[in-house]
Amino acid sequence: MTDTEKHLFCFGYGYSCDYLGHELMQRGGWKISGTTRDSDRRSELRSRGVRAHLFDYDAPLPDFISMLKDVTHIVISTPPSSEGGPSFNHHAQDILNLPKLEWIGYLSTTGSYGDRGGGWVDENSELRPTTKRGSRRMNIEKQWLSMFKAYELPIHIFRLAGIYGPGRSALDSVRSGIARRIDKPGHYFSRIHVEDLAQVLIASMLNPNPSAIYNVCDDMPTPSHEVIDYACKLLAIESPLLIPFDKADLAPITASFYKDNKRIRNDKIKNELGIKLKYKNYKQGLEACLAAENYNNKIVAISS
Repeated sequence: MTDTEKHLFCFGYGYSCDYLGHELMQRGGWKISGTTRDSDRRSELRSRGVRAHLFDYDAPLPDFISMLKDVTHIVISTPPSSEGGPSFNHHAQDILNLPKLEWIGYLSTTGSYGDRGGGWVDENSELRPTTKRGSRRMNIEKQWLSMFKAYELPIHIFRLAGIYGPGRSALDSVRSGIARRIDKPGHYFSRIHVEDLAQVLIASMLNPNPSAIYNVCDDMPTPSHEVIDYACKLLAIESPLLIPFDKADLAPITASFYKDNKRIRNDKIKNELGIKLKYKNYKQGLEACLAAENYNNKIVAISS
């Protein structure tokens, strides 16, 4: 690695980090590493130039300092457990000792705000999570921010709305036949296209502000049934009938997403990081997902 080359390490190299890593590699001057829990996934990542390592969360990474000695940027997206964040529990002290570290991003959730009855929240709103998932993320945020206060660790917190993109959107749930249009009047969800998430993270890397907290979402909080309806229109498929929430018989994990109702403000990413969203609303985002799928299918057809 040259003196000017940067090195990103992702704890939990999943869907979002894949987009981020690809964008940075396209720009050049970046080395990309990360962890996965699956050996097949590790092989697949390595075939694409990602230096992938196994991290099963139950034990620390072997030879951490040697593995990350030249890391300049870290993204933490590993999910929390009842014991807390695996990256923090196993490696907080190790991270403090990295000699070239410039920036850390922790991917949290807007679920930490809890329920606001459809009202708006921003980064200064009180955290009062109503779900186990939101409570765990809130506690891990506090852990990392304590490292900034004590040691000036360059941590940044990103509270993410629901992430979607090619291969993981309402288009896919409609095609698979699992999409349901649940009607809970006045209920809103916020969401973010994965490409816009990547550009927010990169903008923060280029303009570090340690201890900063950012909401990451688009401009249009929307009931989920409207998103499913638009996906059906794009696919020329008849939209499922609306099902009243109290008659939907939802699985507990699905029902938990309807427990909170709020709309997320995203002014800070625009004003502080200069973000201009590629996909300001779900309609633009779904149209882009469909265009990407059509493009990929065309490439496959040509190559075969």
